Amino acid sequence: MIKRYSTPEMTDVWSDHNKYQKWLDVELAVCEAWAIEGVIPKKSFRNIKKRASFNVKKIEKIEKITKHDVIAFTTNVAEYVGPDSRYIHLGLTSSDVLDTAFSLQLKESGLLIKKELLILINTLKKLSKKYIETPIMGRSHGIHAEVTTFGLVVANWLDEMIRAKQRLERSISQCSVGKLSGAVGTYSNISKSIETKACKILKLKAADISSQIINRDYYADFFISLGFIATCIERISIQIRHLQRTEVQEVEEGFTKGQKGSSAMPHKRNPILSENLSGIARFVRSNISPAFENIPLWHERDISHSSVERIIAPDSSIAVHFMIRRANSMMSNLKVYKENMIKNIYKTNGIIFSQNILIKLIEKGLTRENSYKIVQDNAHAAWDSGKNFKDLLLIDDRVTKLLKKVEIDSAFNFDNLFIKAKQILNRVLKK
Repeated sequence: MIKRYSTPEMTDVWSDHNKYQKWLDVELAVCEAWAIEGVIPKKSFRNIKKRASFNVKKIEKIEKITKHDVIAFTTNVAEYVGPDSRYIHLGLTSSDVLDTAFSLQLKESGLLIKKELLILINTLKKLSKKYIETPIMGRSHGIHAEVTTFGLVVANWLDEMIRAKQRLERSISQCSVGKLSGAVGTYSNISKSIETKACKILKLKAADISSQIINRDYYADFFISLGFIATCIERISIQIRHLQRTEVQEVEEGFTKGQKGSSAMPHKRNPILSENLSGIARFVRSNISPAFENIPLWHERDISHSSVERIIAPDSSIAVHFMIRRANSMMSNLKVYKENMIKNIYKTNGIIFSQNILIKLIEKGLTRENSYKIVQDNAHAAWDSGKNFKDLLLIDDRVTKLLKKVEIDSAFNFDNLFIKAKQILNRVLKK
């Protein structure tokens, strides 16, 4: 478990104590279902419910002898309950308890992640609204393309993050499933009604069918949703890293009092938060593969999935929970340099307005091919010589015989950008 990145809430979800508590919750739910059907005397069930408990260290001590975790657990619980413990684990196999409890942990973990995700989404909403009229250079292939707004850049992240939240919600629902069908899933010593009642008590759906385990595609779906969240955060991080480059310097991570950027270079202010997030995203995605490999097991089951899940479930949950919090802190404290954004827009001497001229020439009757050649000739000349693109257009007869100066001038602005940017943002916010 990557405890370094953990928060107390998420650590609690994946603690041994909570794992055993979930096991006990499952056992008690099954006992209650048996009691409802009259198999377990009500007096015995009340005693079980009142006295059932466990001791983590004692379970570990028993397991060293039994070499079986669930037997160690039920043995320890029986010490608290007494004779009525004979009703505990009635008709169940170990995986009934393990898998149903695992679903409860994933659900609990997912809801914590969702809570943080909603906070990050709200931060992105505020930023997108705040900077919707802040022009910034749009780039494709890392090269200046056309002007957009920083608000739209953030809105793009927001739109993806909303979908990531929706995937998470679906995956939480998907993996909120219980299985209490006994060895190899045939209900040989338990009934479907007991499974249904117990799962309802646990606020889980009862699996329609299972082998000795819950099919692992349910859980793979959850790890995929975490991978999407991590990758969405990495997308933000990569762009922050680029925009913080000295040659660009359009945004910058917050730099706190007393913080140091380099042991050798006192001037350094590095994008360490976004770099850290990019790295953790790789780790989270790497856990998707073993989640898929857990699906094809031998026959009704083997336990090759078990060891993997004990690692990837807590580690991916903790990592993503941490990533969301760090991303929210980074975005909440982001410095935005509007002056540099404007400066960079005009760094290439106006060639970024080339499409506007292209369209105007086409509207005058030129073919697209001829229009493109005229505009490209002047744009590349401006690029290579450092001359102003508009000035070159104004002395090109191929252009001036078709376009008046006022028409050329009108192509060198982005007045209409803000209107359309707000329209786009409103579509995103309506989600």
